[in-house]
Amino acid sequence: MFVAAYWWKVHPGKEEQFRAAWRRGTALIREKYGSLGSRLHYEAETGRFIGIAEWPDRGTWQRAFDARMVYDEPDTRAAFVDAISDWAEEPLLLMEVTDDLLGRQD
Repeated sequence: MFVAAYWWKVHPGKEEQFRAAWRRGTALIREKYGSLGSRLHYEAETGRFIGIAEWPDRGTWQRAFDARMVYDEPDTRAAFVDAISDWAEEPLLLMEVTDDLLGRQD
């Protein structure tokens, strides 16, 4: 398994818009590119949302990253972009998973 971490800062008052667009976008990326899903976290010290996305392997992630993870739902993308005030062009972290003890929910 492979993990990619991303971060975003969100305009004040647009947190729910961002989270809804992130959830829908994550579902679309899962359907179109084969990700295993993602978790969204909030880092209070920096005011950043951090997404940790799981992928079956680095190659699957790389193909999606090279394609810019574009999906055919412009309203979701527009809501996402409208909500963010800052972000990194490149992933925060790229990591191979060596041991996984997280409990999984269906």
